[in-house]
Amino acid sequence: MENYDVKRDRRDLYAPRAGRIDVVDVPPLRYLMADGAGDPDTSADYRAVVEALFTCSYAVRKACIAELGRKHTVGPLEGLWSARDMEVFHTRDKAAWEWTLMIVQPEWVTAELAATAVETVTTRSLAAGERVRFAEYAEGPSVQTLHVGPYDAEGPTIARLHEFAAAEGHALTGRHHEIYLSDVRRTDPARLRTILRQPFSRAGGQ
Repeated sequence: MENYDVKRDRRDLYAPRAGRIDVVDVPPLRYLMADGAGDPDTSADYRAVVEALFTCSYAVRKACIAELGRKHTVGPLEGLWSARDMEVFHTRDKAAWEWTLMIVQPEWVTAELAATAVETVTTRSLAAGERVRFAEYAEGPSVQTLHVGPYDAEGPTIARLHEFAAAEGHALTGRHHEIYLSDVRRTDPARLRTILRQPFSRAGGQ
């Protein structure tokens, strides 16, 4: 059975290089996702959502094998970040951060299959299981790069992304997007690999 791996099969979206900024056109993709707020370093709710998303994603993978005869590697954790006052990202007031965590799903996963698979695990003691939803998310034109190092050191890399888009006359839109390629539990902070992505609207509305 052939195995689909989004990091391998969509390298345009999941394999940027450090030190280089790429312009990508991100198509609508399907995700399992859940919303929350608060400091990701200390929030029990954040940890509960991460657990729920991975548990549900593995349930979807199992259902795809059993029902469709299709196999895939569960994708990496991703996060959309925002705040009512964007200054809190510069001051690192993490308690005021709002986030949507998500894991991408293969294109053959339908809402019905996802709902049935998620139901099989949310009936157990999964703290945030009932908050997980299946939805499509469309970013469109975006700039992205790979950040290597601690999450708290992302600021200069994010600034370069924004400066690159502005230099082309583009306006930033949507939410700051991060894709976590490393297992934070097992990786030295200096070696963490994180894709940073920012959607934009093209100059002149093109």
